[in-house]
Amino acid sequence: MSGMEKIENGAQMQAFVDGLQNSQPYQFGNLAEFGIEKQTYNADSPLQGRKIGFLGSSITYGAFSHGISFVDYLQACDGVDAVKSAVSGTTLAGNDADAYLTRFNHDFDPDDSYDLIVCQLSTNDGRQGKKLGEISKTNDFDLNTTIGAIEFLCHEVQTKFNCPIVFYTCVDTLMDPNYAKLVQILYQLSQKWNFSIIDLYNDRGVLATIKIRKNAMFDNIHPTQEGYLKIWLPVFEKRLGEILSNK
Repeated sequence: MSGMEKIENGAQMQAFVDGLQNSQPYQFGNLAEFGIEKQTYNADSPLQGRKIGFLGSSITYGAFSHGISFVDYLQACDGVDAVKSAVSGTTLAGNDADAYLTRFNHDFDPDDSYDLIVCQLSTNDGRQGKKLGEISKTNDFDLNTTIGAIEFLCHEVQTKFNCPIVFYTCVDTLMDPNYAKLVQILYQLSQKWNFSIIDLYNDRGVLATIKIRKNAMFDNIHPTQEGYLKIWLPVFEKRLGEILSNK
């Protein structure tokens, strides 16, 4: 890296840090009152003791909420035995060291008894130019495509873990049409693989609540702790409870 590149990268990082410091949602949406240690544990939660794997990127991780996401609230409030595999900026498609499929193979032990695997439908594949691919007629999946990666995960969870897989879509207040297309394809895949979808992207109640809670979102896709606690958590508590009760 040249000296000029270092200066430019340093300036970009400083601008990013300054942006966080000047962001009202980042400051007020991550107040101490929303912290994990401030939350009440529900010993009667139907999710208590359930082992659930969570695979995703920045939304599953909590990129603008100090690494706290709905997964951590499910642990703290509902007693979920969670395995959280989440790295910001990663994609479903591809075999990079931090890609979904690589981490799925490394972070989830098939000898463990999982009740459920929950996977984030990445918004990064489209941004990073990953090929969409096609729904396969065989089990020869193209892992360099988003659809191929989704089908591979469905197949692997069925054969190795013998538990349901659930996909959740991300909120995008800007309603990216490319992501909307991917969500539509996810519904087609759900018919083939018989999985449930927690569809935040099309959830009008979630979108309406976001408009009321001005500090729930850092930007158009990333929640703050307030967003995770007050909006994401109730949705996941309800839907995961329903899915597991029908398992």
